[in-house]
Amino acid sequence: MSAKTLKIYLIARFLQYIFVVFLGLTLVFFIPRLLPQDPIRAIIGQFQQHGAGLDAKTVETMVATFQELFGLSGSLLTQYVSFWKRMLTLDFGPSFFQFPTPVSQLIRRFLPWTLGLMLSSTIAAWLLGNVIGGIAGYFSQKRWAKLLDTLATVIRPMPHYVFGLILLILFAYLWKIFPLGGGASIGKTPSLTIASFLDILRHSFLPVLTMVILGGAVWYHQMRLLVQNVKNEDFVRHAKFGGVHTWRLVSQYVIRNAMLPQVTGLALSIGQIYSAAIIVEIVFSYPGVGTLLFEAISRADYNLIMGIAAISIFMVSTLVLIVDLCYPLLDPRIRYK
Repeated sequence: MSAKTLKIYLIARFLQYIFVVFLGLTLVFFIPRLLPQDPIRAIIGQFQQHGAGLDAKTVETMVATFQELFGLSGSLLTQYVSFWKRMLTLDFGPSFFQFPTPVSQLIRRFLPWTLGLMLSSTIAAWLLGNVIGGIAGYFSQKRWAKLLDTLATVIRPMPHYVFGLILLILFAYLWKIFPLGGGASIGKTPSLTIASFLDILRHSFLPVLTMVILGGAVWYHQMRLLVQNVKNEDFVRHAKFGGVHTWRLVSQYVIRNAMLPQVTGLALSIGQIYSAAIIVEIVFSYPGVGTLLFEAISRADYNLIMGIAAISIFMVSTLVLIVDLCYPLLDPRIRYK
């Protein structure tokens, strides 16, 4: 790729990235304000349900205080300007159900768990699904390939929460091999030791396995179909007639060319993978952003919901950008344009 072409490619991707983040965060600002439920009144209602006697003057004082905390004071334009100031400084205000802990501190505590779960399962599912799918697609008439195809067809449509519950019942309830939930043993603080690493690995095995199997089944099917088309191309036939060894033909000619659409598919599916990770965390009570979001929604924690949504948009958009920028390294049609 020439310097000029590289510059145009990078600028276009960065402008697209900035636009997506700006649009996503703007929606985070407007959507809660369009909802019929007033979060502040809902919070005050919770106080009153727990027996707190509040007169009209106290209620109005609380409303004004919460409006300031949640960035809901002033006109819509004033709120929007204040919203962007808070976004740029990562100041989402205090959490309601863990008051006065800042939302940014809670997200910093829970986000690494989600990133670890998402990245490890995505890489494993993508690599295993593509490699196994590529080999099965090339040898599609073999009995073992047909068996794998049938198994993937059965597993692929299953929702993450259903498949996760099945694994949880089998391997944590009936056969007590893995823990029922959590990210580490009760009373143990994660540390940089082998024992702590093995404990975290044991707790994360079932959530990761859920996402790897379901995600791998999707990549398997897609790769299998791509390989069946690529193996009939002229360059594959010429290589076969030229005496190229079968496994080199599969890896260097067929799978390598079929991988290009899968890289694009990975970038497009990062948002779905992130959503699946959130669901899996709730099923396994895993201490990630999904569990934190569930608590925030159930307790109407306005600031925490807004902070998680904003960080999620930024994180998913950044991961898509990274995959997109890596694409020229794999596709020679872009590299040598």
